[in-house]
Amino acid sequence: MKVFLMHRDRDFDLQQEGPVNEHALVQDLELDTVIEAMANGDETIREVARRALLASLTEPDAILFRQGVLKDSLRNASIVRRIYQTADSAIEEKKRHFFGMFTSSPGAVLRRSVGVLEMFVGKLRDLRSIADDHAGAFESEGFAELFRTLEHELDDDYFARVDAHLKALRFRHGVLVSAELGPGNRGRHYVLRRPHERSRNMLERLFTKRPPVYEFTIPERDDGGFRALAELRDRGLNLAANVLAQSNDHILSFFRALRTELAFYVGCINLHERITDKGEPTCFPLPLPAHERKHACHGLYDLALSLSTNRRVVGNDLRADGKDLVIITGANQGGKTTFLRSIGQAQLMLQCGMFVPAASFTASVCRGLFTHFKREEDKTMERGKLDEELGRMSDIVDHLGPHAMVLLNESFAATNEREGSEIARQITRALRDNGVKVFFVTHLFEFAHGAFLDPARDGAVFLRAEREPDGTRTFKLVEGQPLETSYGQDLYRSVFGRRAAV
Repeated sequence: MKVFLMHRDRDFDLQQEGPVNEHALVQDLELDTVIEAMANGDETIREVARRALLASLTEPDAILFRQGVLKDSLRNASIVRRIYQTADSAIEEKKRHFFGMFTSSPGAVLRRSVGVLEMFVGKLRDLRSIADDHAGAFESEGFAELFRTLEHELDDDYFARVDAHLKALRFRHGVLVSAELGPGNRGRHYVLRRPHERSRNMLERLFTKRPPVYEFTIPERDDGGFRALAELRDRGLNLAANVLAQSNDHILSFFRALRTELAFYVGCINLHERITDKGEPTCFPLPLPAHERKHACHGLYDLALSLSTNRRVVGNDLRADGKDLVIITGANQGGKTTFLRSIGQAQLMLQCGMFVPAASFTASVCRGLFTHFKREEDKTMERGKLDEELGRMSDIVDHLGPHAMVLLNESFAATNEREGSEIARQITRALRDNGVKVFFVTHLFEFAHGAFLDPARDGAVFLRAEREPDGTRTFKLVEGQPLETSYGQDLYRSVFGRRAAV
C-alpha cells in the first residue's frame, strides 16, 4: 500500500540530501525556532519538518497538491493526529515485541512474526475504522486516495483471510512436514504441509478410516531425539517463517511511510495552533511559475520572531511584481533584517506546501534560495572579514542558476563606502543579468542611491525602514528613496541620553 500524501505519485524521501547551503539557511532564517515549534518534542516530526522545509518544490501544481492535504489536516486535526498516533504506536510496539528475543531459529522467528502480525492487524483495523467513519470529512486528492486504498485493500475478506492464516500458523495440533529421502537416507526437500482437516464430529473422528502411517514415540528422557525432532520441525517451518517475516516488513514499511508523511502535517498543525492562538494571521499562498516574476504580500511577518515573543509582530507589505531587485535601507534597528528573514521563511514555506505568516502572499517559485548575512569576524585571523564575505559569495555563485533568489544582509560593508558600493553594484548587476532575484538590506548609500538614480531602475523596488520624527521605530517598511543617514544618533541617544548627543 502506498501513502502518497506528500507527492502525488511517489513517496517522500526522508534520506534525500539537503541543499548545499542548508546550514546557512537554517542559521540566517532562524529555522530551528520554526522547526522546534512544529516538532513540539516529537523527534520524527522534527526530522521530517527540517527535511521538508529545505527540500523545496518547484512546480506550482505539486505545491497546490500538498496545500490541499494540509487544508484537510487543519480542518480535521484530531483525526490526522489519531492516524499518526496509530502508525507511530504500531512501529514502537513492534520494537517492544522483539525486546529480549535473541534466538533466530525458524520456530522462534515464526512465533515472533505471528505475534507482530496480530498486533499489526489490530492497527490496520483501527485505520480502516477511521477511514469508514471520517473519509467524508476530507476533500483533498491525497487523503481521498489514501482512504480509497484502505477501503479497497483492507476489506472484510482481507481480515478474514489473515485471521485464518494466523490461526493456522499457531500450529496448535502439531506441524505437518513432508520430506524425501536422499543419498545416505538423509532427508531433503522439506515442505510444510497444510494440516489435515479435523472433523468436529466425535463419531467421525473415531470411526473414519485414516491412511496408514508409521508412528513412534520419543522416550521422555531422549534429549537427542527431541533435538532431532526440533531440527526437523524447524526445517519445515523455515520457509513459512521467512515469508511471514517478509510480510511483517511490508506492513511495517507502510506504517513507516504513513508516519513519516503525516509527521509533516502534524507539525504544520502544531505550528498553526501555536501562532493562531496569538491572533497572528496565516494564509495559503498562491504559487506561480518561476518565469512570471510575481512577488506581493500583505502583513508578512517574521515567524521565528513571533514564536519567540508573547506579543504580536508587526507585518509588512510588498509589491514587487515584475521586479528582480528589492533594496532595503533606512534607520538602524528599524526592522530591515527582520523583514528579510520573513521573505526567506515565507518562500521556503510556500515551496514546501505550507501556509505562510501573512494576511496574503503571492510569489513565483525560485530555483534555489541563498542567504548572505553578516558573520562574526574570523577568530583565527586567517583572513579578513571582506575576504570571508567574498569567499561565501563565490560559493553561492557556484550553485546559482536562473530564477534563483539571493538575500543579502549588510553584505560588503567590511570595507570603505566607495569600495563596498562598487562591489555590491557589480555583483547585483551580474546576478540580475543572469535571472536571479535579489533582496538587499544595505547601509551603503552610494550603492543604494546609485541604483535609485539608474535610468533602468524600473525593475527595482526601494523600501525604507520607517522612523517617526521623534526617532521612534514603527518596524514598518515603506517605499521611498534611500537616505544618506541611518539615524545612528537615535541609538546613541537611547544608550547615553539626549543631553550626551547634543
